[in-house]
Amino acid sequence: MRAVTPPPRSTSRIAESEKITINLGMIDLGQIDLLVQEGFYSNRTDLIRTAIRNQLATHADVMRQTVARKSLVLGLHHYSRSDLEAAQAAGQKLQIQILGLASIASDVSAELALASIESIVVLGALHASDDVKRALADRIQ
Repeated sequence: MRAVTPPPRSTSRIAESEKITINLGMIDLGQIDLLVQEGFYSNRTDLIRTAIRNQLATHADVMRQTVARKSLVLGLHHYSRSDLEAAQAAGQKLQIQILGLASIASDVSAELALASIESIVVLGALHASDDVKRALADRIQ
């Protein structure tokens, strides 16, 4: 099957950030707190986001090349029930390849997802019902 271009982002509200948890050593944490206390950053999160953005900027060229090589779609993409029904009616199965957020509507059944989605590769986050995630478990990379 050929890769199918995802539909444009829906107007529904999609979370623009994902919460992560990291473990830091006490010395690193103390140094972060010192920089916050001295006013370089407003809080720990501000420092960590800044550090991550700086690292992403450092590796921007490699990321651009990799996104192109792997045919990843960059951004937030929402797949509605009607999107998946249209793919199924056309006899196509979606190959979802996203760097960012892929969201499958909550009214999509596990059966429809199985019938219309061939594979999912998401570097970032996948938002879908637990039933859909379970049904597609062997297709999610």
